[in-house]
Amino acid sequence: MSYREQIDKSRIPAHIAIIMDGNGRWAKQRGQARSFGHQTGAETVHIIAEEAARLGVRYLTLYTFSTENWNRPVDEVAALMSLLMDSIEEETFMKNNISFRIIGDTAKLPSEVLARLEQCITHTSQNTGMCLTLALSYSSKWEITEAVKLIATHVRNNLLTVDEINDQLINDHLNTSYMPDPDLLIRTGGEIRLSNYLLWQCAYSELYFCNTFWPDFHEEEFCKAIHDYQKRERRFGKTSEQI
Repeated sequence: MSYREQIDKSRIPAHIAIIMDGNGRWAKQRGQARSFGHQTGAETVHIIAEEAARLGVRYLTLYTFSTENWNRPVDEVAALMSLLMDSIEEETFMKNNISFRIIGDTAKLPSEVLARLEQCITHTSQNTGMCLTLALSYSSKWEITEAVKLIATHVRNNLLTVDEINDQLINDHLNTSYMPDPDLLIRTGGEIRLSNYLLWQCAYSELYFCNTFWPDFHEEEFCKAIHDYQKRERRFGKTSEQI
């Protein structure tokens, strides 16, 4: 029986975050340029987005380009930006009733890329199904720092008191304020780390690491991760008897 057939459709994680790792290594194994891996990985994004929407996932957040990725070779960064432009297919979003969002330091993105992304955000804003979010030029430490700066400004301007600062207030000042915290964080490609991704939000997320490179991470692999998640007991600091 496939993992797709085994998962409990009534217990699908509401929010799944993914670190899509292994595009370059996948391409290298095949004697291809890293850009070939990124192109194939972009196709995987559409496959997983459609599967997630079909299963009833409410939020899917993909680590697409980190602030550290700006340090990669100039030609690779340029190729990634071009691929981003080409891979935004509104037809897929509209067909699957998916709304589109982005998080991150978007001021660093090339103007034409940002304009294309904002166009897709606008055109899909009325869709009521799954919300697909791309983390672009994103760093969790940057996000938290920006939230702290904004909160500090409010305190300085007497709009807030220090005693009003709590978890919820910080949540409300993060890029992800419109979505719940991830229930499940998946990382492909064999690495076992969070790489500065949703550090605040993933405080109680279930973590799933696999060796499969992102271009090979298709529907069955995705369902396998969900099946693994469904076997776990989420206690949030409580005992089993309290759940």
